Formats: sequence, structure tokens, C-alpha cells
Amino acid sequence: MVDCLCRGFPERSRSYWIQALTRLSQRPAVAEFPQYGLALEKADRIVGVVLTLYTLYRGQEGDEVRCNLSSWSVDAEFRPYGAKLVTTILKRRDVTYTNISPAPATLKANWALGFRPFSTGQFAFLPALNSVPPSCRVLKARPDLAEMAMLSDSERYILTEHAALGCLSLICICNGAAFPFVLMPRRILRGLIPCYQVIYCGSLADLSRCAGAMGRFLLRSGILLCVVDAKEPIAGLFGWYRHNSGLKYFKGPRPPSLGDLTFTELVIFGP
Repeated sequence: MVDCLCRGFPERSRSYWIQALTRLSQRPAVAEFPQYGLALEKADRIVGVVLTLYTLYRGQEGDEVRCNLSSWSVDAEFRPYGAKLVTTILKRRDVTYTNISPAPATLKANWALGFRPFSTGQFAFLPALNSVPPSCRVLKARPDLAEMAMLSDSERYILTEHAALGCLSLICICNGAAFPFVLMPRRILRGLIPCYQVIYCGSLADLSRCAGAMGRFLLRSGILLCVVDAKEPIAGLFGWYRHNSGLKYFKGPRPPSLGDLTFTELVIFGP
């Protein structure tokens, strides 16, 4: 499987794919869904792969299963069979499927398969430029932090799991309410600019509300810039919107919220 992925994505190292598959093996299984994805085999040789990251979300409105499709790679001579890999996975109507890193050449195929955009751009902003309400403070999440009790079970799970994966999990306490955030350090503009990608926020309104306090907290790391998925400029934040940057697609009953990239390939595999 690693050999096939290396052939399909030569810009990625072999160690990258070994780590990706190792992390997939450590993820909790979700019902009867595949742990790794599907493979196309010919004469005992894997010639096609699509990886799947299934996650069960528990909420007040009921349980939800999401599947992030990733790393679709089929050797050139077997490309006519490639679509079969994906259509086999897409049969479940109760699952929300996402594609957060579509190759430009696959956009038409995405639409033909029923995928539609849930994010049409990205908003880069400088949170430290926002004012900080006197009652707001930001804490780094950890299991023994008393303020973790102010969050729901699912929010605590998201913060804890993503911290273990190398993300920065934060809680903003504002006017007696707790707002969870997950940020991932990365570099943009060909690796020149360090920033934090918003992996989770309850809503873009929560992000605007807590941006100032969060920005002051992030100044300690020396990183000033944050990036979040968006469809337009975000009210209350100082920054700029780039249309058609970082397009992300979904297919299924419930599109992910903007600012929710939890348990996707970006986090599990790395940027």
C-alpha cells in the first residue's frame, strides 16, 4: 500500500505514508466501516488506494458519522477502475463524506460524484488586533484543568485527542462561558509564513468573540497569523479573504461547519 501511495504522491516521503497508516491503525474503529480504506489489487500487487478516516460524532441532535476521503491514488494503467474505489465507499446515505484537499484535475469528478463545496475560500486574520473584553482569558487545555468541566463531553474529547496529535487545544473563558478551540501550526505561502490553522471552533461567531484574547495568548509563540475556512470575509476579524483558496467539499446529510476540520487528514497525516 505504501508503494502505491508513493507512486501516486511522489512529493511525499515514504516515512510520511508509514506514519499516516500507523496513525490510522491507532484510530478507534467506527462500527463496520473500514479502518484504512479500500485498495485495488492486481496479481498480488496493490495498484490503487483510497484512504478513509471515519469518525463518530456524538451530539444533542444525535450521532453523526463522517468520512474524510484522502489520498486517492491509482496507477495509470488501472485508472478506468479508479472511480469504482470511490463509488463503493459512497454508498452509505447516512454518512457525510468530505474531501478537503481535492486535486484540481479531480474537481469535475467530485461534482459528478455529488460532492458540493462547504468552504469556498480561506480567511487569514490577525487575532491580536481585536480588543479583549475584561472578562476574557485563554487557557491551554489539559485533562486536569478545572475549566474542562465547563465543556460538553464531545468538546473535551476533541480538545484532548487533538492535543495528543500535536495541535494546540485552548479554552477561552468569556463572561462565564467556555469556548473550545483547536489550532494547528503550519506554514503557508510555500512554507515562508508560519501561522495557525483553525481546526475547530464552535462557530465563526465564537472565533470573532474570542479572537483578541486568543491573539494575545498566541503572541507568546511569536505567531501572529491565523487561517480559517470561510465563504466570505468574517465580521469582527481583521484580515483578508481569498476566494477559491483551500476548497473543501462534502457529500451527505450534514455539511461540516466552517472551522471544523477535526479528525481529518490534515490533522491525522499532517500538512
